[in-house]
Order: sequence, then structure tokens, then C-alpha cells
Amino acid sequence: MVLTKSLRLAAALVTALYWGAIVPALAQSERVVNVYNWSDYIDPQVIEEFTKETGIKVRYDTFDSNDTLEAKLLAGKSGYDVVVPTGYFLERQIKAGLFQKLDKSKLPNLKNVWPEIAKHLAVYDPGNNYAVNYMWGTTGIGYNVKAMRERLGASGKIESWDTVFKPDNLARFKDCGVHMLDSADDILTTALHYLGIDPNTTRQDELQKGADLLLAVRPSVRKFHSSEYLNALASGEICLVVGWSGDIKQAQKRAAEAKSGVGIGYAIPKEGAQLFFDNLAIPKDAAHVAEAHAFIDFLLRPEIAARNTNLVSYANGNLASQKLVKPEILSDPGIYPDAETMKRLYAVKARDPRSQRVMNRLWTRIKTGR
Repeated sequence: MVLTKSLRLAAALVTALYWGAIVPALAQSERVVNVYNWSDYIDPQVIEEFTKETGIKVRYDTFDSNDTLEAKLLAGKSGYDVVVPTGYFLERQIKAGLFQKLDKSKLPNLKNVWPEIAKHLAVYDPGNNYAVNYMWGTTGIGYNVKAMRERLGASGKIESWDTVFKPDNLARFKDCGVHMLDSADDILTTALHYLGIDPNTTRQDELQKGADLLLAVRPSVRKFHSSEYLNALASGEICLVVGWSGDIKQAQKRAAEAKSGVGIGYAIPKEGAQLFFDNLAIPKDAAHVAEAHAFIDFLLRPEIAARNTNLVSYANGNLASQKLVKPEILSDPGIYPDAETMKRLYAVKARDPRSQRVMNRLWTRIKTGR
């Protein structure tokens, strides 16, 4: 009996030692990459194909505000390996030491990068050391074509920021629903540009002028949100939005697929609009750096970049992908603006902490209407 008990104890000990060794080994063998990207910004099948080819599991979360992403990065230990900040946020996050330099030897598909877009990105990331462009677009006006014609006449057009920033003009659309992005860096800077003020100004009196302009049209705005407008515009729930080009183009596509009679238009106003760049970067404390590089390099394949653009209707920073992008997308000036339009676009830069705080306070006032 004593011998039997001893044998059982020994067997239990061996089993415990075995699983104590094998479980950590199995955990180590599972390769994972944790991705934090904007909502509605990738072809889901691309993720599946990446896992099938590499064996790396993708844990994919989404956000709809640069502020949300920045809060996680500043708090530390975000748990993410690949994130997608917009250029002006990327700039200050690099200065804050939140990202690690890319190992370009692990990114052979960097050869496909569009030099012109890389040049724009270098304004925020000198030398393109910390990020590579994923998608880019403009901030303009999306609208329900039928609702617009009912208010502006059969020959009416939306081609100027006057539609948004002249109170009487925007009031015409109040009854059918007006949304704006919940982003001071998009909306307040647009108001400044409309007033002929440098959108990158740090002067408090000039920022106040932009806020005053927005407060004057605030009564006509139903909601400030950076993702809900896509489906709301597509379904006819709202009729006008100041939003991002690709989201409005996605709404256009969804409305057409639904065959509900909702027609969506997108305008880059003649006065000019913001040009923005969303970029792939690796947080300083990323736990799966090799997997992060593998995921980024996969997205840089021309055929993958083209598939993402074809689905989400944003231009990408991959020159080699253009021959694979659908002709109707590549030729759409709302997605790939022509050279003349590009001259009228401007980029927003990172602000110093003091002026950023001023903007944040003004933005709170604008949203509450007080």
C-alpha cells in the first residue's frame, strides 16, 4: 500500500512537471499580433488571409477618435502591437517617446511606398523612421442628393464651405439631420481655414474666432460623432455631414447596395480642405514586435493595399497598388484628388500643449453650445 501511494505520488509529480513545462511552451508557440485601428478601415478577409499564411493570430480592436488612441498610449501598457494614428497625433506621440523605430530590414514591401505620400508623412515623422502610411483622405462635405436638391433647387450644388458656415444656409438642412465629426482638429481647423486664418495657428484670439463661427451654426447640428454618420447618411437618417472622404464614399456604396433610393454625394469645397494621413506604427512597449512587422509588411503588399482601398474607399500610400485599385475608385476625385485640387488642400500639424488645451476647452464649448 505504501509503495502504491509512492508510485501515485511520483506519477502525479511527473505529470505536474510535464504540464508545467509544456503549457508555457505552447503559450510561447502561439504567435499573436494585437491591432488597434479605425472602425470600417480594413477588408476582414485580409486579416483571415494573414493568419492563414503566417499562423499569426490577429486580435483586432477599433476606435473612432485619435484622442481615444492617444489616451491608451499615454497610459502605457496598451497591449497593442500595431496602431494607426493620424499624422499630427503621430508627430507629438513620436516626440513623447511612445513609438519604437521600424526595423526596415523586416519590411521588404516598403519598396511599394508612394514617394509623394512618404514625403508628406515625413513632415510628421522625419526620415519616415517610425511609421508608414496606411490610408489618406480629405475632410469634406457628405450629403443626401435628394435632400440637397429639395433645399437648393434642381440645379443646386454643394461646392463651398458657405453651405456649412453661413448659419442661414446650414439651417436649411437642420430638419433632415446634420452631423459633424467629433474632432476639433478637423472641424475647428476647417472653420479657421474658411475664415482665412492659418489652420495651424496657436493664437488664442484666432482660435476663438473659429469657435465663434462654429457656435453660430451650432443650433443646426444634431450630433458630433466620428463614426455613426456613415450608416446614418447611408440610411437617410441624416442628410449632411462634415466628415471623412472614405467614410462618406462607403456610405454612398452602402446606400447603392441597399437600393433604397438614397443617393450620396461628396464635395471637397472650392476653398480647400484638410488632407490627412493615417499611419501604421508600433508602440514602444509592444510585446509582439516581430509579428507587428509581419502584419505591417503584409498590408504593404500591392494586392492587399488595393483590396483594402477597394473596400473602404480611402486612397492608400502604396504606389504599386494603383494598377490593382478599381478604375472607378482610382478615377474618383473625391478619393484620389486631381493635381489642381491637391494644391488647395492643407495639412494640420501637432500643436504645443498650451494651445491644444485651449482648443480642447473651446471644443467642449462648441459641442455643448455654451
